[in-house]
Amino acid sequence: MTQPIRILLCDDHVVVRAGLLALLDSAADIEVVGEAGGGEEAIALVAKVRPDVVLMDLQLGEGIDGVETTRRLTSGPEPTPHVLVLTTYDTDADITRAIEAGATGYLLKAERPEELFAAIHAAAEGRTALSAPVASRVMANMRKPRPTLTDRERDILAQLAHGLGNREIAKALFISEATVKTHLGRIYDKLGVDTRAGAVSVAKEQRLLP
Repeated sequence: MTQPIRILLCDDHVVVRAGLLALLDSAADIEVVGEAGGGEEAIALVAKVRPDVVLMDLQLGEGIDGVETTRRLTSGPEPTPHVLVLTTYDTDADITRAIEAGATGYLLKAERPEELFAAIHAAAEGRTALSAPVASRVMANMRKPRPTLTDRERDILAQLAHGLGNREIAKALFISEATVKTHLGRIYDKLGVDTRAGAVSVAKEQRLLP
């Protein structure tokens, strides 16, 4: 008899974890070996229980988020678990950040149980598992032309990548904060994001940064 797939749940909502636990317990070939309410807790538990797959939410309340937790888990000492993101968020920036952090798959919580089970098996084998809407967005992003940024917008993106705030960027580039905000708005529109982290992530993915 083959060994069951060992799962660690990481979600800050107790009710969600309880529902997932009940669902996964119904599968004979899946065993939940731990559950965590935050990123730091998940990292500590992984070192103890050595799961095959971590089901990871993106938003985890206080502490590090699901993307940073994923990055630390997949870059830690061997053997590293496969991380399957299970979330309600499906923006381009969220998907990009999670995959860049090392997630094996990206699933939406609206999926049917059988889709979740199939994704867990795929992730345990190191195969990519994407919800249909997520896969469609990934393919659409691959097909669309890369955005064209002005030299000034590239300068501002480079400053963002170094973690500078609007005032610091304005000082470094000898422009006003209002001008920085205007350029940021145009950058967000061109990259299809709404956060600074999202802009940097997409810019790195599309090699818009040096």
